[in-house]
Amino acid sequence: MIVNIGGGTTEIAVISLGQLVVYKTVRVAGTKLDEAVMMELRKKHNMIIGERTAEDIKIKIGNALIGENPEIAERRMEVKGRDFQSGLPKIYEIGEKDVNLALNKPLKTILDGIKEVLSQTPPELAADIVDKGIVLSGGTALLTNIDRYITYYTGVSSFVVDEPLFCVIRGVGMAIENLDSFKEAIR
Repeated sequence: MIVNIGGGTTEIAVISLGQLVVYKTVRVAGTKLDEAVMMELRKKHNMIIGERTAEDIKIKIGNALIGENPEIAERRMEVKGRDFQSGLPKIYEIGEKDVNLALNKPLKTILDGIKEVLSQTPPELAADIVDKGIVLSGGTALLTNIDRYITYYTGVSSFVVDEPLFCVIRGVGMAIENLDSFKEAIR
């Protein structure tokens, strides 16, 4: 099973013997996570920030699963934006718990898509997925603890591939180089 969490969509697929068995596309990914951070700051702190700032927050202190360990200090970040009411510049320090709260809804949508694909997977393949785990790729797979989040809520181990930003394009390159071997899989 592979979950490719990109910028605009999340593609979830179970592949067996070079063929797609079950797949689903969810229109929630990195951009929706950024929008959720922007909305959280606007609602809770009356602050308007841009898309680039929201993405920066997500990358630096975004965390899909925050543990209850009080010994680990919460990561914080200073954010510069504009006050919603006065229109004047504003600086606010946001913590990863606030960001986690913002990310919960879009992450749950992605998780629901994963659960749906798992529920449609034939039992024999589901057993293989439990043994091998769920593979995470795409830029949003770099979100801190997203693998632990998916493992926690599905009960199936998941892991992020090496260089998740580039693995899809590398796979396409390998398929093109070995086109004769992949003709059966290409529709």
